[in-house]
Amino acid sequence: MNGIFKVLSGRENAIGKLVLRLTLGILLLFHGVAKISNPGSMEFIEGKLSAFDLTPYLAYGVFIGEIVAPLLIILGIFTRFGGSLVVCNMLFAILLVHQDELLSLGKHGGWALELQGFYLLCGLVIFLMGSGKFAIRPD
Repeated sequence: MNGIFKVLSGRENAIGKLVLRLTLGILLLFHGVAKISNPGSMEFIEGKLSAFDLTPYLAYGVFIGEIVAPLLIILGIFTRFGGSLVVCNMLFAILLVHQDELLSLGKHGGWALELQGFYLLCGLVIFLMGSGKFAIRPD
C-alpha cells in the first residue's frame, strides 16, 4: 500500500504544479490583455513611474510581467524565469500603486492587497518549485 502512495504522490505533485501554473498564468494574463485593450492604463503607469523619478519607458515592462511571463508559465517554458518576472512585476505594482494599502483591510475585512499578494506569492512558489513534468520544457 505504501508503494501506491509514493507513485501517486509524484503524479499528484506534477498535477498540483500544473494547476498552480495554469491558475496564475491565466488569471494574470487577463490583466495583461486588459492593459492592451485600454491604452490609458499605460499613461497611468507612466505617471506613477514619473512620480518616483523613474523613466516612463519602464511602464512597458508591464507587458513582460502580465503577458510574456504568464505565457511562459502556462506553457511551461522557462517557468522559473516567468515566476521571477511575476514577482518583479508585482513588487513594482505594490510599490508604485498600492503602497498606501500595505497595512489596510478591504471592504469585506480581507487584506486590501490580497490579489496582489496572491500573484506575488504564487509567482514566488513557481520560481521555487519549477514547472513540474507537465510542461513543454520541464525543469
